[in-house]
Amino acid sequence: MLAFASTPAERAVLEDWLRPVRSEGAHVEVLDASEDELERALGRARADPWLVPVGVAWLPRERDGVRTWRPSDLLTLSDPRHPGARQQARILRHEPDRCRVVAAEPARLSELRSRFQGARSEEGFPAFVARQARLALERAERSVLGKQYKVPRLVAEEIEASARFNGLVAALAAELGRPQTEVAAEASAHLREMVASHSRLAIDAWEQFGRWMSRAYEVEVDPVAVEELRRLSASKPLVFLPSHRSYLDPVILRSALHHEGFAPNHVLGGLNVSFWPIGPVARRSGAVFIRRSIRDDPVYKLVLREYIGYLVRKRFNLEWYMEGGRTRTGKLRPPRYGLLKYLVQAYRAGGIDDILLIPTSIVYDQLYEIGAMAAEEHGAQKTPESLAWLVGYARAQGRGFGKARVGFGEPLSLREALGDEERDHVVERIAIEVSHRINRVTPITETALVALALLGGDDRALTLEEVRATLDPLLEHVHVRHLPMLGDFEIAEPEGVRAALDSLCLHGVARAYTGGSEPVWSISPERHLEAAFYRNSIIHFFLNRAIAELVLVYVDEKRPPDPVEAGWREALRVRDLLKFEFFFAPTQEFESELRTELGLLDPDWELRVGDPGAAWTALTETRLRLAPLLLSSFLEAYLVVAERLAQRDPGEVIDEKQFAAECLGVAHQYRLQQRIHSTESISRELFGTALRLAGNRGLLEPGGDELAARRAAFADEVRTLVARLQRIRSI
Repeated sequence: MLAFASTPAERAVLEDWLRPVRSEGAHVEVLDASEDELERALGRARADPWLVPVGVAWLPRERDGVRTWRPSDLLTLSDPRHPGARQQARILRHEPDRCRVVAAEPARLSELRSRFQGARSEEGFPAFVARQARLALERAERSVLGKQYKVPRLVAEEIEASARFNGLVAALAAELGRPQTEVAAEASAHLREMVASHSRLAIDAWEQFGRWMSRAYEVEVDPVAVEELRRLSASKPLVFLPSHRSYLDPVILRSALHHEGFAPNHVLGGLNVSFWPIGPVARRSGAVFIRRSIRDDPVYKLVLREYIGYLVRKRFNLEWYMEGGRTRTGKLRPPRYGLLKYLVQAYRAGGIDDILLIPTSIVYDQLYEIGAMAAEEHGAQKTPESLAWLVGYARAQGRGFGKARVGFGEPLSLREALGDEERDHVVERIAIEVSHRINRVTPITETALVALALLGGDDRALTLEEVRATLDPLLEHVHVRHLPMLGDFEIAEPEGVRAALDSLCLHGVARAYTGGSEPVWSISPERHLEAAFYRNSIIHFFLNRAIAELVLVYVDEKRPPDPVEAGWREALRVRDLLKFEFFFAPTQEFESELRTELGLLDPDWELRVGDPGAAWTALTETRLRLAPLLLSSFLEAYLVVAERLAQRDPGEVIDEKQFAAECLGVAHQYRLQQRIHSTESISRELFGTALRLAGNRGLLEPGGDELAARRAAFADEVRTLVARLQRIRSI
């Protein structure tokens, strides 16, 4: 017996537990599981004995059928899972049910010697046996404590002891021309800074903190999807890749998974949120804080890649946010590929059968922080994360913000996604596919629909019937396409619409005027970006419909000989213009989706292609016209950028940050002059995406007359689309 007993009370408990075994004549030797005693005992072993790790687990007091740490335990100044020697004696006298003996899976000494040789470990055999015993005991304790408390132990020690890690460090030292001892010391420092040091007390404390922080929400999770994840996690590591809308995302997801019995994910995040007191507690409950920029640090890259590989080989689940930061617009941001590349490299290094990527959607009825994000988009400075910031943020969560919904998309097998051959841009393709699957599982909410309707009012207040007139055809479209929708929001029932309007008014996003003959609602002044945030969470479902409407206007304007072919080319042009803003399906799938939308607009459209007025007739006769509601803010923001570029001297070097600030001021001017219709167009995020598109088209580097002509053509292209939106709006 390798006894892990640190106090007289624990040793006495183990002796009492062993007494019946000894009374039956079995030969049992109890060893203190220290390396020195192990070395002596293993050296004198003559046969091939079983080695059985045993220890004592102390449980928190049971409350309401649950054993977990509570904030009230702070009064005892101790950890209920690690009581002091005096407390242990008291617990044994008065609460013996809190004490359990745990025996781990035994192993023959010969088996351990074989595993030691196969591991090619840099440590000695006694240290290897002690470490394996501790790990086995940890696994056994889960049956007593619950799977939520599956935590890795001795991670840094195990990685540093592996021949693989030391070989990689040696190879990197040779490549860099640096002494191996120097690189090894640097790698060890990075590893110990990075590794999450789990504590079961911290897991409980973080769970209590998470529940308190998310108290403003009723959290909903699909139980069928959770059961499937539970089945999959029994044999494969899971990597959760959630959408990122709020600071609460990891708190909400963690609490939901903990409630379902999942161990804490290892959440990879930036050092900017590791401030005291959150950082130390979060690190002890699964948070892995990594540096924001590691581009020029090959040693750090090596350590991060090996740590990720270690975790998935040991089947610990991971979590990170591919967007790199919270969305400012409500829709998914373009993914970043760094961590996904490291995961792919770890998989290709071997030792992992498969890894399942879990697209995860988290949406909220209302969000406190989007007010601050909207102000930042209009030019305000971002408040840095700090203790004072956290206190204010936590206080704001005391108000009821409705529901937070967690959805899990179809898992993506990394093995199947990579295939057997090296392919170009495979990591980018995987990230985009995950983003598609997140979008598909993001539900349509009442808040998003009503925000869409109010934003379509062009600053005009709408009656309840006018809001319903916008929603009726939209909801019919939702049902025809079988889009995911949560809640009891029947097709524009007055009670449902009124409840959603009241919710937006409660949080100041909308306002109601009741002093006239009937109530009217509008977006509150300076709150358009917040309303757009909610609308944009569902925009991906209707994007192809909006493009189809633009295609019909194009066909009516140009009257091409082959409207179908010309319309398809126009659709591809619009798709290319918006490619940095939205996730589009591959070309063939996109064509099929577009034909479906055109068919819903006018089932006989392709049969009437010889009629030059057929396209416009189809558009005027439909009750659902989405292009102005969905695309105005994006295209008008692009127009500001395109026109400012066209007016710049083509030989001038453009400072993008300064240029974006200039666009912000010009957009405010255009809005006052009614040259743009959408207040939500005034957005640094949208200007940034427009600049990215311009850069992709080679419009930002200095040039001559040819560059000036291409910039002017870019402005004309966007201006034409904005005019077409206005034409649809005027129907």
